[in-house]
Amino acid sequence: MNKAKVVTLGIQHLLAMYAGAILVPIIIGGALKFSTEQMTYLVAIDILMCGIATLIQVMRGKFFGIGLPVVLGCTFTAVSPIIAIGSDKGVGAIYGAIIASGIIVILISGVFGKLVKFFPPIVTGSVVTIIGISLIPVATNNMGGGQGAADFGSASNITLAIVTLVVILLIYRFTAGFIRSISILLGLVVGTIIAAFLGKVDFSPVNEASWLHMVQPFYFGTPTFDASAIITMTLVAMVSLVESSGVYFALSDITKTPVNSKDLSRGYRSEGLASIIGGIFNAFPYTTFSQNVGLIKMTGVKERRVIFVTGILLVLLGFLPKVAALTTIIPTAVLGGAMLAMFGMVVTQGITMLAPEIMRSPENAMVAAIAIGLGGGVIMVPEIFAVLPSSISVLTSNGIVCGSVTAIVLNIVFNMIGMKKEDPMHTQTIKVD
Repeated sequence: MNKAKVVTLGIQHLLAMYAGAILVPIIIGGALKFSTEQMTYLVAIDILMCGIATLIQVMRGKFFGIGLPVVLGCTFTAVSPIIAIGSDKGVGAIYGAIIASGIIVILISGVFGKLVKFFPPIVTGSVVTIIGISLIPVATNNMGGGQGAADFGSASNITLAIVTLVVILLIYRFTAGFIRSISILLGLVVGTIIAAFLGKVDFSPVNEASWLHMVQPFYFGTPTFDASAIITMTLVAMVSLVESSGVYFALSDITKTPVNSKDLSRGYRSEGLASIIGGIFNAFPYTTFSQNVGLIKMTGVKERRVIFVTGILLVLLGFLPKVAALTTIIPTAVLGGAMLAMFGMVVTQGITMLAPEIMRSPENAMVAAIAIGLGGGVIMVPEIFAVLPSSISVLTSNGIVCGSVTAIVLNIVFNMIGMKKEDPMHTQTIKVD
């Protein structure tokens, strides 16, 4: 394969994951009321760290790198927990929790194959569903123009959101292959162009942004370490590891590359290292992007050097604030329309994981019912367990943690005590990021 084709395929992989990569910092920064300058930095550093995390994982070293053609980015399962931590504990607690969870992942990487039995599809499906439910209000508020906006719910905002969503649906319905895989990105572009004609796009962030910048550790402040925040991000990390296992096995099958326990440990360790680096440079935890697996299957190109090119391009883009600033001009309502589609897919992915497990036994149906009901209840009424002592409220004050712990405990009670279960690692459904 010549160099021009390798670069072209690398760009294609970049475009396939770009919408998911930029939406995470835009959503989180918007929810935490970051300034335009902070938003530009957050998007740029996230893109750069996606590249670094990808390069770490694509290589095959002694301790790090699974050596498969996998692209990494921040999963949407981390969005809601990060917003909740930042809103309640401050930005420092976000990065303290990300760093700590990364260290924990590295420490347990060698034995996670044994721990994975506590995260079968009935548990991970419940967690993903709860996370998806917690994200829907974010999308809905943004469709109206953003909570607290002076023109919240205006006809222009709702129209922009619906038009963006319709464009995404039309592209998804009437195209196939690569174009379909970037339907969200194309929807954002079309929505922003329409908004520009309506005078709802401010180009000043692009004009003010510099062409080059240097990244710096702890840009948003010194990390702090809060127990509940660390537990939350560690649970998110473990769910991501379980789902990443599905991606690893899928790529192993596609590339005809056998994967053993040592390979998996290197893969898990790489995700932990990527999270630590992400926390230090005020980015995010990083995990496998499944849409790129679909692209590999579609194109039939399985060479790791294509993903190396993608990683290098992401790193280069991360040093260009002007490019990052382009993403910050997307109107909130346009983002809301795209978010509804993406977050709705998170919910349906959870349901897809749960459906066969619920059909398998009434016990599984009860596990999912209570976990989702309790987790969703705490998300909607966060003060419900306020009277509990602080030692317990660590597990009950956050809907995702509460639902996750409930699912784990009930699964042990109904499905593990005195019973033999099949290895769940090989039954995971690949996630949607």
